[in-house]
Amino acid sequence: MTTQAAEGLARRRWSVAEIEALTRAGVLDENERFELIGGEIVPMNAKGIRHEVLKNALIYHFVRNAPVAFVFAGETTFRLSDDSFVEPDFVFFRKADGLAALAPKTSLLAVEVADSSLRWDLGRKALLYAHFGIPELWVIDVVSETTHVHTEPGLEGYRSIREVAADAEVASLAVPGLSVALAALERF
Repeated sequence: MTTQAAEGLARRRWSVAEIEALTRAGVLDENERFELIGGEIVPMNAKGIRHEVLKNALIYHFVRNAPVAFVFAGETTFRLSDDSFVEPDFVFFRKADGLAALAPKTSLLAVEVADSSLRWDLGRKALLYAHFGIPELWVIDVVSETTHVHTEPGLEGYRSIREVAADAEVASLAVPGLSVALAALERF
């Protein structure tokens, strides 16, 4: 459902295909940071240094420790439907499925590293992931280094949400063998 502008008029809904065409034509910069949610362009905040340091530590960890049957895409355009895409920091899937087949039905775990976007990622975006049936979502608060683990997706949101402290290990239910303790990550 598209929201209404202040004057009460409905906003124009965009499709993923239209956004891709605008990018190919140079109307939208391919490096512009936004997501498409229900046909609406949602601007994304710039990434701060805390976000980047933690994200890079996670990349290093995941590359070295991800189970061999699974891979991840970093900051990919994750198409959820004809009118929605998001840009998670990481999305895990089976290596056998391949990146070209990445869709809600093939994704296993989305990871959002959140600094200024924490409320959005824990709220509307988590609901969106649940609605599309993403089996597991980790929202990592870079300030407290708490991981909010969401499982059991449904149309009303995730039925199970728990917080894991930085010094405790987070183990994925959807990606067997994948785990991380944020406090133990090597930082650069």
